[in-house]
Order: sequence, then structure tokens, then C-alpha cells
Amino acid sequence: MSHHIENQAWFIPPGVNLAFSTREGGCSQPPFASLNLGLHVGDDPQKVQANRLLIEQQLSLTAKPAWLEQTHSIDVVEADNTQVINADGSYTQSKDQVCVVMTADCLPVLLCDENGTEVAAVHAGWRGLCDGIIEVAVARFTHKPHELVAYLGPAIGPTAFEVGAEVKAQFEAKHPQASQFFSAHLNKQGEQKFMADIQGLASFRLTELGVKRIYADKRCTVSAVNDFFSYRRDGVTGRMASFIWLND
Repeated sequence: MSHHIENQAWFIPPGVNLAFSTREGGCSQPPFASLNLGLHVGDDPQKVQANRLLIEQQLSLTAKPAWLEQTHSIDVVEADNTQVINADGSYTQSKDQVCVVMTADCLPVLLCDENGTEVAAVHAGWRGLCDGIIEVAVARFTHKPHELVAYLGPAIGPTAFEVGAEVKAQFEAKHPQASQFFSAHLNKQGEQKFMADIQGLASFRLTELGVKRIYADKRCTVSAVNDFFSYRRDGVTGRMASFIWLND
């Protein structure tokens, strides 16, 4: 099956809005400087709430985002901004909800239908991606996979994402073709490791489902130090957020 990510101007249906935050423009102090949107990372909660308010205003959001307590699961829930739910994705057909996921190297996947009537946001770390969170999210839609559009946000790039043979084996157990997204390399200790392409793996899984329109922001969260938080690079750090929502 042909695998490609389209790099020309992104097709975004009328009525659909999406946004990927960076680390810049907030009030958090190092190591969370400065637009940290994660309450779970050890930052001052008041600063995080101020940052969340700031991004809501900047994006002119029609509603409070439906923040999640992310656990590397494959749970995709109905977006609900009245409570924080344990899940790694949310879905809505409502204009009164904003789907959002937080990341700092993991892959954010935003989904909508080509008619602009339903949206979802997914947090795809390698575990969730391997276990099938994209498949769960796509199954939530009333539209068929070939009627969906997928947007892959900034994530750890293929030159930075070193994994062990066991990670590669887990993906290959699901799809032998997944091996093309891992390149062998020796680490400083001379041990056999692999560099993984998480956007490539996600795009492959989407393509297998029948999703044809896939767009990707290729910026690497690890190497773009000034733009993005990176857990792999810094350990204690903030979180970016990826948003998708409907309006008229």
C-alpha cells in the first residue's frame, strides 16, 4: 500500500479549527518556561491556569477545552468540559466542546470528517499508537475512514526517537510492514537500537484504515529547543496542547 504524507497546503474543512501550541508566550518559569499547559508536571497550578486562559483567548475558543487526564491508554471518550476524564483521546459533534490533548514528544493526532461535522483529538505515544488508539478514534466517527482528514502535530522526530528491539517487535506483531519505520543503529554503548518514525507509523496505520488525506507538521520536538517542550530531552518540562473544534 502506498504510504505518503501530503506536504502542500493543508485541507481543513469549513467549520473546523485546529491549533498546535508551542512553548512560547506564557508565564511559567523554567524548567516549564513558558506556555506550559500541563497541570500534572509539577508547575505552579496558578501559572498553568493563567496559560490555559491565555491560549483560550488567543484561539478565540467558543468553549472551555475538554482537558483529559492522559494515561497512555486507548480510551477515546466523548469530549466533556465539565470534568477531567481519564482517557487519551476525545471526540465530539458538538460546537460547545473543544477536543484537546497534551504532548511533549508524543504524537498528537487530530481528526475530522471532510464535511466538518465531527472531530477528535488523540494522544499517541508509542504504546497507545501500537495498541490501537488511532483505530479506536476512527471507529468513533459516523463518516467512513475515506471521508476523514488526519493532521499529525509536531512530535519526536525519526532522528531523535531511539527505541529498543522490543518496541519494534510490538509494532511488527500487528503489521509486519511496520519494520520500514525503524532504522537500526548502535548507541554510545555499542548496543543495537532502532530509530523510530512515529509520524510514519501513525500515517501507515491511518492509511491501512482507509484514511486518504493525511497532513503532518514535520518539526521535531526534541531538536526545536526554543519552540517545543521535550520530555526525552529535558525530563522535567512542560506540555504543549493540540486543539480541534467546530464552529459555524
